[in-house]
Amino acid sequence: MKWLTLCMGLLVTGVPQGDTFNTVQNVDPEVRLNISGIIRRWDYPAEEYEVVTEDGYILTVNRIPHGIKTSKPLQEPKPVVFLQHGLLGDASHWVTNLPRSSLGFLLADAGFDVWLGNSRGNTWSRKHVKLNPKRSAYWAFSYDEMAKKDLPAVIDFITKTTGQKQIFYIGHSQGTTIAFIAFSTMPELASKIKLYIALAPVATVGFADNPITKLSVLPDFTLWKMFGKRNFLPQSTLLKFLTTKFCSGRVTDKLCGNLFFLLCGFVEQNLNKTRTPVYLAHSPAGTSVQNMIHWSQAIKSGKLMAFNYGRRGNFIHYHQSTPPVYNVKNMKVPTALWSGSEDSLADPKDVAALLQKIPNLVYHQDIKYWEHLDFLWGLNAPEKLYYNIVTLMRQHI
Repeated sequence: MKWLTLCMGLLVTGVPQGDTFNTVQNVDPEVRLNISGIIRRWDYPAEEYEVVTEDGYILTVNRIPHGIKTSKPLQEPKPVVFLQHGLLGDASHWVTNLPRSSLGFLLADAGFDVWLGNSRGNTWSRKHVKLNPKRSAYWAFSYDEMAKKDLPAVIDFITKTTGQKQIFYIGHSQGTTIAFIAFSTMPELASKIKLYIALAPVATVGFADNPITKLSVLPDFTLWKMFGKRNFLPQSTLLKFLTTKFCSGRVTDKLCGNLFFLLCGFVEQNLNKTRTPVYLAHSPAGTSVQNMIHWSQAIKSGKLMAFNYGRRGNFIHYHQSTPPVYNVKNMKVPTALWSGSEDSLADPKDVAALLQKIPNLVYHQDIKYWEHLDFLWGLNAPEKLYYNIVTLMRQHI
């Protein structure tokens, strides 16, 4: 949290003097709403479920069962699509733009039954049948567990609830990483995926160059000492205060928008800066320090591999001295990729290497000038991406 506050402070430096801080607009109500509240605000139906994983984590899953502009259903029952957010995100990523430019709403209006996931440890999935989030034991997970525990539990729940044998899967960033792991190591789970759509795909991050990746220069023990063994960048009262009191100004909304450009990558002119208070009210949504260290390890190794516990710990967890490496070539799911030519996290060189490994690649497009967050909130996302996704999904129904 101190790191994010520091970044915000750096952004504030150089704010024009005068009445900037007195020009606060009316605060968008979505700042204070949960995900179901955001969905209902636009008159879409919202449902909410809790899914318990094999290891006892309780995940909140949101649902938009149908749209409000659909003239004729694609079929009955409606085809199901599951959307999984990326690192430090939550399900709000798919519905925090206006309905005409949010992928979750567009898919619902296109005739799909839309489900939105929340990874363990984020704002909406911070419960456990036994463990207390105030204790470090709760936070002993990384994207390994999200792939091997969260995805099987949620996908199984969705297929049983809807009666569908197969569903569409759309992931962004880390949402693609856990899919590559899960679908390449669990054939039964992979058989439930009709089409896997990877946005800003991340399997390896050997070429990533971003402020977040700078953490990788530090050894693991230093990161543990710096950040502790619990959560990393959760939503907080301070961030809510900054969002409502600072980021809603006519000038300062631009500065807050630059926070995304600074940390995660964004083409500035492609950002609706009036929405930045809503984005910041929900993101970052937190994860575990162990997850961030796993990403640090991935940057150093340039490989898609399990968490490295050290030689002794690896023998305990994996019965070998080094962590297992995941092989994307074992993934048989039909896969479509969209990447960004300016993406500093899903670097084009990493994506090029990934493309050579996917055995059932049905589509790939590199979108010129796009960065990492344009896939979620870009002003031109509907025209550049979302309508094409709907077209491709309809071809695979």
